[in-house]
Amino acid sequence: MPISASPAPVKPSRKDREILRSLAGRVREIAELPEQALRRQRLSDLNSLKPGKPVILCSPEGAWEEILPPASMQCEEEKLRQWERTLRMRIAWWDQFRDDNTLDPYFNMAWHVSPGNYGVEAAYEHGANRGSYHWTPPLNDIEADFSKLKPPVFSVDREGTRADIALAESLFGDLLPVRMRGSYFWTSGLTWKVILLIGLEALMIAPYDQPEGLHRLMAWLSEQHLRFLTWLETEGLLHQSNKDNYVGSGGVGYTTELPQADWKPGMPVRLRDIWGFAESQETVGVSPEMFAEFILPYQLPLLEKFGLNCYGCCEPLDNRMEYILKVPRLRRVSVSPWCDQEIMAQKLGRNYIFSRKPNPALVCASFNEETIRKDLATTIAIAGKGPLEIILKDTHTVQGEPWRLTRWLEIAHEEAGKYQG
Repeated sequence: MPISASPAPVKPSRKDREILRSLAGRVREIAELPEQALRRQRLSDLNSLKPGKPVILCSPEGAWEEILPPASMQCEEEKLRQWERTLRMRIAWWDQFRDDNTLDPYFNMAWHVSPGNYGVEAAYEHGANRGSYHWTPPLNDIEADFSKLKPPVFSVDREGTRADIALAESLFGDLLPVRMRGSYFWTSGLTWKVILLIGLEALMIAPYDQPEGLHRLMAWLSEQHLRFLTWLETEGLLHQSNKDNYVGSGGVGYTTELPQADWKPGMPVRLRDIWGFAESQETVGVSPEMFAEFILPYQLPLLEKFGLNCYGCCEPLDNRMEYILKVPRLRRVSVSPWCDQEIMAQKLGRNYIFSRKPNPALVCASFNEETIRKDLATTIAIAGKGPLEIILKDTHTVQGEPWRLTRWLEIAHEEAGKYQG
C-alpha cells in the first residue's frame, strides 16, 4: 500500500531546540578532531586489503537500551527524542567506548521508503522482554498457498522526508549539516523472508518434501528483491555507502573504490556504486550442497548488482567457502564464533577481510578477562597476517554494566597492539 499522509509538522519547544543544538555541536567537535582523519584512512586501507594492525570495532546493539535507556531522553517530541538518541549514541561511543571506528561531521537521514508486503501478513506475538516473538507463518504449504503471494508495491514519501530534512536543518544544520545517507534493507540473503512466510521447520524440510516448491519460492523472492533494488535505483533513492556507513554485518564502509570511476557528483547513485551484503544464518543446519542448490543461486544475481560485497553474519561459513567465494567482488567475509578460524584463514588469505565476530557471551553472560584475552590473541595469531577486523556485536545485554564493553575494548586494543606485521 502507498505510504499514508505525513503526520502533522513538529513544532519544537525551546527546550528541545537547545538540547539538540548542544548535542549536535558536541558531535561536530568529535568529528573534526584531527584523529578522525587517521581513523578514516585506516578503515579505508583495511577495505583495500592493505596490511596493518587489526581493526577493533564494537557495536553495543541491544545493550544501548542499558547504556541510554529511552526514559533518559529529555526532548518532548517523539521524533526529536529519536534524533536526540542518535546524537547521544555518537557521543557515548566516543566518550565511553572509542573503538577504531570514526565519525563524519554530518547528521544522516534517508528517504521515507515503504517496501510493501507480499500480500500476506504474519501474525506476531511479542514477549515481555527486549526482542523475543512468535509468529504464525501465513503459508502452510508452498505450492498450495503460492497463489496468496502478491508482488509488493513500493512507495516513498518525498514530502515527509523533505519536511524532516528542513526541520533538522532549521534546528541544528548550521552545527551539523544534514546528509542523505542510509539504506532501506539490511540483507539480500532472502532466507529470513522465507522463514517469515513458511517457518523455520518448513524450510528445513522443504528441500526433501517440496524441492520444486522451494526453488519456486526462492526464485520469486529473489525476483521481488531485484525489483525493489531496481526501483530504488530508478527513483534516485540510493545513497553512497563509502564513508562511516555500517556495511555487511558490522564493518565500516570507508573505501576509495566506491563509487565507480565513471560516477560524478550530482549523478544518481547506482547499485554498482555501493556495498552489497547477503547472509543465510537460518540455514546453518542445511548441508553445504543444499545451500549451494537452494539458496546461493538466488542470492548471486542480487549481489552481482553491487560494487563490493560482504557475506555472512552469525552462521559458520568454513564448510561453505568453496561456494561463498563465487560471490562477485567479494571483499568482506564474516567469521562467526562457530567457525573454524584455521580453515577460514586458509581460505581467505590476504584476498578478503577476515571479519571476526567473537562470541558475545564472553561479555554478555560473563566477563573473564583471561578468557577474553586468550580468545582475541588466538584470532590475531591465526588471521593477523591478512586484513583483519574484530567486531564485538550481538551484545543484546551487558547485565546493566556498560563498563564491560569499555574493558573489552581496552583488552582488544592491547592485544592488537602486540601485532608485529
